[in-house]
Amino acid sequence: MGRRRVLGGLLLLLVLSAAVWAESQDYYSLLKVNREATTREIRQAFKKLALTMHPDKNPGDSTAHDRFVQVNRAYEVLKDEDLRKKYDKYGEKGLDEQQQGGRYESWNFYRYDFGIYDDDLEIITLDSGDFEAAVNSGEIWFINFYFPRCSHCHELAPTWREFAKEMDGVIRIGAVNCGDNNHLCRSKGINSYPSLYIFRAGQRPEKFNEERSKDSLVRFSMKFITTAVTELWQGNVFSEIESAYASGLGWLITFCCDTGDCLESRTRKKVAGMLEGLVKVGWMDCTSQGTLCESFQVTTGVTALFPPGSSLDQPGSILWLKTLDGREIYNQVIDHLPDLERLTSDNFKGKLAHHRWLVSFMFGDGTAASNEYKKLQAFLRNDNIQVGRVDCSADSELCQSLYIHTPCVAVFKGLGIHDFEIHHGKDVLYNIVGFARDSVRAHVTTLRPDNFPSDRKEPWLVDFFAPWCPPCRALLPELRKASIQLAGQMKFGTLDCTIHHSLCSTYNIQAYPTTVIFNGSSVHEYEGQHSADGILEFIQDLVNPSVMILDPSSFNEKVKGRAEGQIWAVDFYAPWCGPCQALIPEWRRMARLLSGQILVGSVDCQRFQSFCQGQSVRSYPEIRLYPGNSRQPDRYTSYNGWHRDAHSLRSWALSSLPKASVDLTPESFKSLVLSGQDHWILDFYAPWCGPCQHFAPEFEVVARVLKGKVRAGKVDCQAHHQTCQSAGITAYPTVRFYPYLGTRRVRTRHPKPQLFYRNKSQLF
Repeated sequence: MGRRRVLGGLLLLLVLSAAVWAESQDYYSLLKVNREATTREIRQAFKKLALTMHPDKNPGDSTAHDRFVQVNRAYEVLKDEDLRKKYDKYGEKGLDEQQQGGRYESWNFYRYDFGIYDDDLEIITLDSGDFEAAVNSGEIWFINFYFPRCSHCHELAPTWREFAKEMDGVIRIGAVNCGDNNHLCRSKGINSYPSLYIFRAGQRPEKFNEERSKDSLVRFSMKFITTAVTELWQGNVFSEIESAYASGLGWLITFCCDTGDCLESRTRKKVAGMLEGLVKVGWMDCTSQGTLCESFQVTTGVTALFPPGSSLDQPGSILWLKTLDGREIYNQVIDHLPDLERLTSDNFKGKLAHHRWLVSFMFGDGTAASNEYKKLQAFLRNDNIQVGRVDCSADSELCQSLYIHTPCVAVFKGLGIHDFEIHHGKDVLYNIVGFARDSVRAHVTTLRPDNFPSDRKEPWLVDFFAPWCPPCRALLPELRKASIQLAGQMKFGTLDCTIHHSLCSTYNIQAYPTTVIFNGSSVHEYEGQHSADGILEFIQDLVNPSVMILDPSSFNEKVKGRAEGQIWAVDFYAPWCGPCQALIPEWRRMARLLSGQILVGSVDCQRFQSFCQGQSVRSYPEIRLYPGNSRQPDRYTSYNGWHRDAHSLRSWALSSLPKASVDLTPESFKSLVLSGQDHWILDFYAPWCGPCQHFAPEFEVVARVLKGKVRAGKVDCQAHHQTCQSAGITAYPTVRFYPYLGTRRVRTRHPKPQLFYRNKSQLF
């Protein structure tokens, strides 16, 4: 008995130890990542822990389940941009009603199925945050949409990796995990796995339906490389070369002879795709153009780069290549091409005064990435964006004046050196190209202490952010979209809190991103979805508020003291509550939909805690409807629906309004509608019909709008089947208009009654 008590005590101690261990570490510590970790780094860290901590691998550890649940919950929260922001701002308290992490997969899932391509360098894993920027960058993308549990996806994986290595640099090879990006995959029409698609900017995706072999994949993808490989001969060689030189382009020519090395046709096309816009690619058949080849001092198969202005009289100006590998040729050509135009303190201001520039700020010698930047000129040529570089090691004062302390890329918009935006996305060409094109059209400025709008009269939206924060990076393109919509009405800026600590502290910024609107002396923090639409709705609501902010005094005056027939919908919330935050934009949207019918308000229960307790508010959000009976001011109905979207809430609120339509029987249908002298609009319905139930509140809105002009009635076709049958009703709901035209009754039917419940305006 004593031994059993000791064992029980030890077991309890182990369980308590596990709980203390979990509570003593925050989510970043649990996953062993820093707060700047990217989503990919978080995934990799979690997978590493899953393989060692999973209960399947620790069958003798009674605390293994609880420990892994905590780690799994940390992963589920930090991989989600919205949940991560709430956690950063409010801690676990902001996630009280979220239940992520309670369930987890088997050890085999994490070992074999978790993110098939996460560790492959040649394959770029895309998610909803960067997918559109990638496929619209101008590069060709071949993307594998897969599902982790799909056996065919795993069978394809080795082939896809081999294919990616062969096509590396020719086109972009990507992968989308549809288990993590379900909405993205559904929006692209993906309904089977794996689904392989070619994406080109401005064109419809092309699906691959052939045998899933490496050769078939290469053959299919090569069809989309449209860069010309020109056959050069006596009749065109000199005009082609002069034309290219005049455009600032050189020539890569492979000379094919009976001896030596000549690039095969497929390799030529691959190299042409890699170097598109940088050099022209051609070949010469020296068996038929022997004299011409000799004039190029070529007597055997060889490949050479002729940069603009190069000459056979200057042997050092020509690069003779000694490889047949397409990737090696690409690297040697890129190395040999001239660097981006150098901008210095002396010419920086003049160059940027009237032209749009993408500028790479570097510190010292270039890197492999800066070598790739040479391709930016080709990608952005048609956008009239010039590309240059600044060496901050040599021009430190210039960079310091712009608060640039690390290598970065920025777009200057042709309005001087102070109107620019720094790129904070992935340091890859497709992301930079997309950023440059969006930024020159948008009106977002990188802010510094000298241009921060703290005392400006015009309204400003300022995004306080940290470059390492994934939700921050996801918000930036949405800000650009919103700035275009609000051009001339509001200015947009971003402030990097990792650089401007004191300025962010002045405004008590505790989590990223925090978006604030400065309107004269008024300051408003944005709370809602990180989207352009959400921002636009928020600003619209500031100009013309649809939700009244209530305090104890105004609540007692307006809600409890409401006039007879006046109805109020009130949201009792707490700022730290995750579901409350998700409700905010839907609550505003609902308020606009109910404008003129029901009054809408909200109460901050963190600020007025004792007041909310006095109103018996026990959890958040608490949504209540106070009906239009002023004799019972404390009477209310709580919302217990599963969905908290604007339309569900609106339907619930409308159901409380007094009924404006009348229920018709067979007798009243004949006497009032068919024989009466009023215009009638009728809703024929069945109680069991789902669309009928959705349409019912909409019909009541129509009835109220038409009151005094057209009478509204409802006929229950389950109870009065014969009446509906004689009226020719074959589907529910069916809406019919019966106008009275003197002594003649005319019955009209809307051609598509099934659409009525979507939009009441279709009834007019």
